Amino acid sequence: MNIFKRARVIYILHRYAIHHELWEIAINKLGLLQGLSAVKKAHLRELSTLFLYEKNIYGVQGFQLTDEMRVIIAAQACLPILGLGIQLFSAWSNVVVYPGAFQVSRDERDEFGIVHHEQHLLSGESWLRGPVIFSWQDIEMDMQRWQQGHNVVVHEIAHKLDSLNGSANGMPPLHFSMHPEQWAATFSEAYQLFTQRLEHHQRVCINPYAATNPAEFFAVFSEYFFCAPDILKTHFADVYHLLQLYYRQDPLHRMSTLKN
Repeated sequence: MNIFKRARVIYILHRYAIHHELWEIAINKLGLLQGLSAVKKAHLRELSTLFLYEKNIYGVQGFQLTDEMRVIIAAQACLPILGLGIQLFSAWSNVVVYPGAFQVSRDERDEFGIVHHEQHLLSGESWLRGPVIFSWQDIEMDMQRWQQGHNVVVHEIAHKLDSLNGSANGMPPLHFSMHPEQWAATFSEAYQLFTQRLEHHQRVCINPYAATNPAEFFAVFSEYFFCAPDILKTHFADVYHLLQLYYRQDPLHRMSTLKN
């Protein structure tokens, strides 16, 4: 970071810091942040401050967001980049929040090349070169059931990170020390195993939506990495290890400290 960018960041953090009381109220409602050290929480607060400063977060359909709601969104959005940096969010600026699940219309081509007009009810959406969209009702539900591996904010942020290479394909730009061949082989094998289990009606402990395509596989598995790391590590240890290297975090170790 050059001296001018650093000076700007210092100014923002000093001038627009999230109020301590508001921060504590918000993060105490987020179970997936349990086990973070004081240093990590302080860094997350800084990232969240920058997120709130740089992003335009607004409600639609008459939905009014409070400061607490914005902080709750920011803290969850910044958790995946805790070891990566806010610069990964520089390509987009808008966060749209619906009061509940929202409907979208799309033209989709089937296996025979026939285009169908489809209606979908969504809890979140991430546009390649546009906003991130959330349902507040689903955010609230995820706050209550976070240990089940559901988090719409983490899911859509994972899509944003995945898209940094130009397309959402399940392989975000990797760190220099990571090997793309290993990532591709490990995720492909896990994806095939997961889809085969579903096809044979075998029990899976992870949201079946992960089988939709490689991009959704990465996003859903990122949810489990942060919210239910024990489930992911038990059933897909190799994938957990690669996500640990990519996100530069170890949620399972963090949460295990709560039991000691």
